[in-house]
Amino acid sequence: MATDPPITQQITKDHREIKRPPVNVRLEDVEDCLIYDRHGVSTFFKELYQDRKSVVIFVRNFLCHTCKEYVDDLSRIPAEVLKEAGLRLVVIGQSSHHHIESFCSLTGYPHDIYVDPERCIYKRLGMRRGEMSVESAKPSPHVKSGMLVGHMKSMWRAMTSPIFDFQGDPRQQGGAIIVGPGSEVHFAHFDMNRLDHMPINWLLQLSGVQHTLDLSDKPKIIVV
Repeated sequence: MATDPPITQQITKDHREIKRPPVNVRLEDVEDCLIYDRHGVSTFFKELYQDRKSVVIFVRNFLCHTCKEYVDDLSRIPAEVLKEAGLRLVVIGQSSHHHIESFCSLTGYPHDIYVDPERCIYKRLGMRRGEMSVESAKPSPHVKSGMLVGHMKSMWRAMTSPIFDFQGDPRQQGGAIIVGPGSEVHFAHFDMNRLDHMPINWLLQLSGVQHTLDLSDKPKIIVV
């Protein structure tokens, strides 16, 4: 099966100039929403970005194969790159907290991760429920599996999971925001469909990371 080439090029806004509804993020609407860690311990959403700039990735659900492969690539971001930029990377899903451990084991994701099982943040920020085709949008460069193979993998994971469920609303779409420190919103993107992820290198560069990463296998810093 053909795969996408390694992501080593500088990613600019020109690559993502597509017509989409404007995103208006009001952090005051969601700052007191509760999120949960892998142990079921709750915290307010605002705690993620009060003390530093944070890239917050909202995934569709933990069974979604496109989300899994996107987080595969997020897991390859070295912690020292984030530390150098004073940046926090957070993934938020919408399942029960019981699924966090297995999802992290599957993807190797080592950074912060929480769940919003009531979809409080998703709903209040107005993230899309249902998919919309965007003709000029390029599919996520981080998704390697075809649709059929991806669905088969997702179904197998659902059937072999200790808790058989969808691990979130299957129609819910995700997104990405760059926020903090404090209540400042630097960037927001809400996915129109399951392949409408923001390229990871672009998110990192918008957040202040000075390197372009090769996320194809093991993390390597590419000098550009």
